[in-house]
Amino acid sequence: MQAPQSLEALVQHIQSRYKDLSPQFQVGARYLIDHPTQVSILSMRKIAALAGVQPATLVRLAQHLGYEGWEPLKAVFNRQLRMLPGGYADRAQALVADSQSESADWVRCTQAQSANLLALGTANAQAMPDAVERLHRARRLHVAGFRSSHPAAFSFKYLCSLFRPDVYLLDNTAGTLDQDLRHLGPEDTIVIISFAPYSREVRHITEAARRQGCPIIALCDSKLAPVAIEAACVLTFTTHSGSFFPSTVAAQGLVEVLAQQLLLRAGTRAVQGLARAEAHLHESGAYL
Repeated sequence: MQAPQSLEALVQHIQSRYKDLSPQFQVGARYLIDHPTQVSILSMRKIAALAGVQPATLVRLAQHLGYEGWEPLKAVFNRQLRMLPGGYADRAQALVADSQSESADWVRCTQAQSANLLALGTANAQAMPDAVERLHRARRLHVAGFRSSHPAAFSFKYLCSLFRPDVYLLDNTAGTLDQDLRHLGPEDTIVIISFAPYSREVRHITEAARRQGCPIIALCDSKLAPVAIEAACVLTFTTHSGSFFPSTVAAQGLVEVLAQQLLLRAGTRAVQGLARAEAHLHESGAYL
């Protein structure tokens, strides 16, 4: 079998064999997947020190994955790094320098948003039924998304709470995230929404879910996202943008589709719950 030549293919290869890897190989592989940029810019010895393994372990891991050695494996990460955009300020500066007209920028941005939405169907056609079934069976749903992922997380919580009462948002209000995570259980499910650069809270939640046996459904920008390797099911969205900031349009579109699919799976019971919620909103004066 030829060694994977793209980062997406490499992570899929590692995920499919991860449980069969030795403990040291697992440590090394997880570090590579979680820190692709560092793999590109740091030496093998530095990567090994950061991962907590010997340099020889990384060489043997590369060979175990089908590469002749470390350098061919690192080349996969180098190619991916060249495809990544710079920081927000760098992209903003490039945008200003390259701007031809406001109308041209408008067209570029709307085309990028449209492409992000169109990519959702193909990317998630196989995983969506599994995600919906897992959410439907869950005793409670916990939803998490931080910083720019928070609006999509809040939307998913809001939409689902209109037809089922057991949906909770993990948002670290007043520093209470740890307290909320104590209540996770194997019969619950966490939906985590995240895209690069990834918030540190995501790793904290992922580790808590692993300890307490709570399955994760990851909505993220890549199967290389830190939350993806721990997830029972992964749905992806793209964040390509003609602007200085990654686009969140596809993330919002994905949560709306997922909520709709969950309502369809629940059927009449969900419709009845939605009708009660809607009636209450009108009766309470929530709407003008």
